[in-house]
Amino acid sequence: MNPRVIKVQPNQDYTLTLVFTNGEVHMFDVKPYLHSGIFQELQDIPTFQAVKPILGSIQWQTGQDLCPDTLYLDSVLCSSVP
Repeated sequence: MNPRVIKVQPNQDYTLTLVFTNGEVHMFDVKPYLHSGIFQELQDIPTFQAVKPILGSIQWQTGQDLCPDTLYLDSVLCSSVP
């Protein structure tokens, strides 16, 4: 099982800075999702900024979420928290 999200920071460029249970910090790019289905609502930056960690993953107030495995495997490692 991959690590789970414990903290999320939305960025102005539609990326998310994620901290995982193993201490790694990753960058996840949401832009590829913004033109599909319910993710189109996230083009509104205040809506995008309303993301929260929930049950090892993330979710927006408007109901969009992403699989924690997708967040881990499709993100770029930035650093590890000491």
